[in-house]
Amino acid sequence: MNLVFLTTEDPLYLPAFFDRVLAARGRQVKAVYVAPPLYGKQTALDAARRYARTFGLGAAARLALRIVGAKLRGRSIAAACRRHGVPCRPVSDVNAPGFLDELRGLGTELAISVSCPQLFKQPLIDLPPAGILNIHGSILPRYRGVLPSFWMLANGEKRAGVSIYYVDTRIDAGELCGQRIYDIGADDTLESFIVRSKAIAAELLLETLQRIDDGTIARTQLDLTQGSYHSWPDAEAVARFRAAGRKLG
Repeated sequence: MNLVFLTTEDPLYLPAFFDRVLAARGRQVKAVYVAPPLYGKQTALDAARRYARTFGLGAAARLALRIVGAKLRGRSIAAACRRHGVPCRPVSDVNAPGFLDELRGLGTELAISVSCPQLFKQPLIDLPPAGILNIHGSILPRYRGVLPSFWMLANGEKRAGVSIYYVDTRIDAGELCGQRIYDIGADDTLESFIVRSKAIAAELLLETLQRIDDGTIARTQLDLTQGSYHSWPDAEAVARFRAAGRKLG
């Protein structure tokens, strides 16, 4: 089955994810498409300002230094793709008609979204015959939305999870087809939590793809009335996160 990935530029967490997945499935992957790490009409400056307002100037500066350091060390999704002989291409709008034509030209059968920040419209969802999978770092339908790792730590959760589901046009909604639950460590920082979540996500995705190949995949509609949704953190949430003794890194 021809696979295509839709993701976003991230030199900190996603290169390791793609190294693991492409080592196992690279021959099937026609391309990895990388969208800007921005939401809606947000600019890079807007994103930096929002992070600084939320977590403080010091935290924003440390994050910027980590990103620059990772890039200087050659860490990127593109580098991971090169190691496994998989094309890596930029995409500005995953719903654009021209991009859909490109996916058709590749013979895309299954698309997989990994932290892609753009909402998928119906023509894109309908394009791959086997659908579109999305990976989300929570026990869906709980903690839909952005930064689930942060919210789980801020809310004092003891268990976390990774979920894989077939998408529809709603946010973090559709048919669940894979999930793994694990304990949150007392000393977990947001950094260590995300690293572990991405490693679990890679293994869970490989297991899910194998079940699709075997014809044993099970699909269960997510009941959003039993879940929760979280947007970008506010000052009160950050205060709870820090009061719980949690750190960003």
